[in-house]
Amino acid sequence: MAVRPVSRMLQRVLRSSVRSCSTGAPVTQHRPGEPSQTAAEELSRRRQFLREHAAPFSAFLTDSFGRQHSYLRISLTEKCNLRCQYCMPEEGVPLTPKANLLTTEEILTLARLFVKEGIDKIRLTGGEPLIRPDVVDIVAQLHQLEGLRTIGITTNGINLARLLPQLQKAGLSAINISLDTLVPAKFEFIVRRKGFHKVMAGIHKAIELGYSPVKVNCVVMRGLNEDELLDFVALTEGLPLDVRFIEYMPFDGNRWNFKKMVSYKEMLNTLQQQWPELEKLPEEESSTAKAFKIPGFRGQLSFITSMSEHFCGTCNRLRITADGNLKVCLFGNSEVSLRDHLRAGASEEELLRIIGAAVGRKKRQHAGMFSIAQMKNRPMILIGG
Repeated sequence: MAVRPVSRMLQRVLRSSVRSCSTGAPVTQHRPGEPSQTAAEELSRRRQFLREHAAPFSAFLTDSFGRQHSYLRISLTEKCNLRCQYCMPEEGVPLTPKANLLTTEEILTLARLFVKEGIDKIRLTGGEPLIRPDVVDIVAQLHQLEGLRTIGITTNGINLARLLPQLQKAGLSAINISLDTLVPAKFEFIVRRKGFHKVMAGIHKAIELGYSPVKVNCVVMRGLNEDELLDFVALTEGLPLDVRFIEYMPFDGNRWNFKKMVSYKEMLNTLQQQWPELEKLPEEESSTAKAFKIPGFRGQLSFITSMSEHFCGTCNRLRITADGNLKVCLFGNSEVSLRDHLRAGASEEELLRIIGAAVGRKKRQHAGMFSIAQMKNRPMILIGG
């Protein structure tokens, strides 16, 4: 199976961005493409890690199954300058009145509380977080929080090239860029807007400023972009990218259909036919991604297998929506309003009890994909991913 030539824009990115080879993560010795241990052994190892490290962690952020939640995703806005098919309906969604959205100070108040209790990674999402006017200031203030090790952002990349120098100076340490196709015309079809070259410029700028890896999120949909898997992986030969192939997930308004979902194993099989030497990398604790690398390539690739092989057993994520609701599971429809309690004058102790109760109700795992498709949940854009 041949890899199609990349576009001129991509060739320019390759020429201007290729530097010395990355050291890369160590790999285990095993046959190409096969995991070094069984899924059961891996899950057991990761659960043992959680048990051994449970003692010093906040009880408010530890659920009834011993999962410690050290990663908080905060949605800064419900607005977006694109209309991606898998994220929201073409006509958009009803937006929450501005008065009901979290203010900057409320966002920072909640962030301080969560970091004090053990959160060490915060990711800013949306909507599109880079259309929020004070996003640079928010990053700068988060950067001052003692104990917070990582500040990341997930963006569609349209405004990234312009804002990234300021964001990096403010303290932004990790970037995920959504890009579902390398074909400009198809890009406009998927996102219902123009902007492909702006996204590519954003990726270029992130590499130029030394971010490594730059994570590229690609939602794979049958009949739309599954034919570009090889092209995306080819980019990792010379660029410090982590191309993350995401299984198509059901949310309100995206007209999810099982037939459109391309499973992790199907994608992996396609790639192994082209690169039989593909190696599986060790999984990090609480990682949602199954990571692989082609020997000699600078970057890597990953799979987010939310539908075919869930990773609920070691989930460490919590989410705060733009209107201030705490979601303990991306696919769950249970939410609690932290905004309302904040505005009612709740003390820190009262907020922690509310948060702890919500975390304590978190289920062992989310429902299956067909059940999720029938559940009432927010569109992805109103959750923040």
